[in-house]
Amino acid sequence: MANAALFIGYGAVLPGRARQALQVFNEALEYYGSLQKQGQIENFEPVFLEPHGGDLAGFFLLHGERDKLNSVRFTEEFKRLTNRATLVCQNVGIVSGFIGEEQSRLFQDFLTQAGSLE
Repeated sequence: MANAALFIGYGAVLPGRARQALQVFNEALEYYGSLQKQGQIENFEPVFLEPHGGDLAGFFLLHGERDKLNSVRFTEEFKRLTNRATLVCQNVGIVSGFIGEEQSRLFQDFLTQAGSLE
């Protein structure tokens, strides 16, 4: 069961790069789908955001086991796809996330640390 997430966010498409951005988006869908079939990730979800005045236009959220997500993050294919994304979109960012039991442990530690500071 997934205990971690990987957030891959992106901003607005660079001017004149809409066609290439769609190509890279489709490459990402195929790649994440293949990772899911191989068991490297549990699942993934692409999300488009409505215009809101911020820097984030959308993101992919990958779910899986922390060790596997960390492994995927530093493969040549993942780095290649990230490089391609930065050539067509602004503000590409990758952030590890905590879900499930990891989230509960992190929250419990937060409470413990907060209590120790009183």
